[in-house]
Amino acid sequence: MNSPDRVEIVGSFLALHWSDGREIIIRASHLRACSPSAEQSGEQDIFGHTTGGTSQKNFAGVELVHFDYVGNYALKLHFSDGHSSGIFSWEYLKSLDS
Repeated sequence: MNSPDRVEIVGSFLALHWSDGREIIIRASHLRACSPSAEQSGEQDIFGHTTGGTSQKNFAGVELVHFDYVGNYALKLHFSDGHSSGIFSWEYLKSLDS
């Protein structure tokens, strides 16, 4: 999947724009609740048992502080509550826009 040609934090949202004209805008609190990190969603062992994670889904008031590119395939998002361990692939970010 191609990387977006522009990524910006706009107020309480993450905005991404691709060269084909597609744009997605996702609220920071939704991104925080859907973080694909083990800290948020837990980790599965080889037997399919999930450990860790949190059931908290309400992150009202949590903002995006900044982001880092991870190669050419993802972003590492840094949130105002200190969370920064989720790696958000372009494909995953597009799925959150649906």
